[in-house]
Amino acid sequence: MDAPISWAEARTAMHEAGRQGARPAVAVPLSETDGTTLAAPLTSRTDVPAFPASAVDGWAVRGPQPWIPEGRVLAGERPPALTRPGTCMEIATGAMVPEGTEAIVRLECAHHEHGRITGVARARRDWREAGEEVSAGEELLPAGSPVTPAVIGLAASSGHDTLHVHRPPSAAVLVFGDELKTAGLPGLGRIRDSLGPSVPSWLRRLGALPVEGPAHPVADTLEDHLAALTSALKTADIVCTTGGTMHGPADHLHPALRELGAEYLVDTVAVRPGSPMLAARLPGGKFVCGLPGNPQAALTALMTLTEPLIAGLTRRPLPSLRTVPVAEETIGRGDFTHLAAARLDTHGRAHTLGHAASSMLRGVAAGDGFVVVSPGGVVDAGMHVPFLPLPLYAGEAPVAVRQEGVPAVPLPDQAHAHSTAPR
Repeated sequence: MDAPISWAEARTAMHEAGRQGARPAVAVPLSETDGTTLAAPLTSRTDVPAFPASAVDGWAVRGPQPWIPEGRVLAGERPPALTRPGTCMEIATGAMVPEGTEAIVRLECAHHEHGRITGVARARRDWREAGEEVSAGEELLPAGSPVTPAVIGLAASSGHDTLHVHRPPSAAVLVFGDELKTAGLPGLGRIRDSLGPSVPSWLRRLGALPVEGPAHPVADTLEDHLAALTSALKTADIVCTTGGTMHGPADHLHPALRELGAEYLVDTVAVRPGSPMLAARLPGGKFVCGLPGNPQAALTALMTLTEPLIAGLTRRPLPSLRTVPVAEETIGRGDFTHLAAARLDTHGRAHTLGHAASSMLRGVAAGDGFVVVSPGGVVDAGMHVPFLPLPLYAGEAPVAVRQEGVPAVPLPDQAHAHSTAPR
């Protein structure tokens, strides 16, 4: 085992490994693109709206009033032009505005008497011009953008039936440990498995597609580890294991990876909690992410290794970190980067949480992410430090990615917490 690499190096290495292993883009019908990633810029095939469209129900009018009605135009119809002054046409919301229209009088502002229409149009135009939202050929989103329901709707309105995308990688979870129970109360040397039920949901939120794994923890033997890994790698692009990342008498992950001919990408990271984590690439290009068995350490390993790997595999950028002020002094963990569970208040300040040991989830469950403290650092109250957000909803882009105009900051292994970071 080599010396642990820095937290920043681990994230960068995993993102690059993912980019190298990304599969070719595919053309997918719009209805199947949710959760994928744009492989090319989304460019409009048409003006949006494609024609002048009424924003209200009312009367399209030309010339001075009173106006003589010349028919009606509904949404989906192509109307004749208004060619004569003093004429009008009843119009529905969304309908194409007749050529020659000078104003639209809202239905509630119009009066119909003796076969004539009178009324006052608002000073603001009550229709949308062609191309008002989007011009044909305009780039709407860059490659690497996640496809959400809103993006799907935008693509449809701009004329697309399919999109070229990178599909989410599939991911399986293998839980190691004879001491684990999958139901009932813990006790008498047995503990409840908290990772088997939760890691698939984290993977989904990070952009992967979970596939079903074993219903029970894998037995602590080399043979069972090999069989479980071999089976999972048949259906999953990424296999996340929990526990067994050390070299103790019940830890069989390292020998199993050697048997499978794996190439280590990361073997321990200088971060707390979560140091004994690993990542390996298998012949054929699939990946194993070895997460520690302690629950909070497993989560920090997911955010350190698996989040950037998934981003790389889907050709998304490595998530950048914004800075936030901390509400109280936060002490580092010696030569290790410290990921301190924290919640953000309404002013954007990070409050570190209690119950933060690697075996505990109580603090993380109340949090929004992790304050990132540099090796050897002590962060004073009010200082700005990097913040690693948790994806709290399925398909949600990490908070840092959504913060437009917020510059990326040096990762903590590149900048000391007592540097000249803005206060």
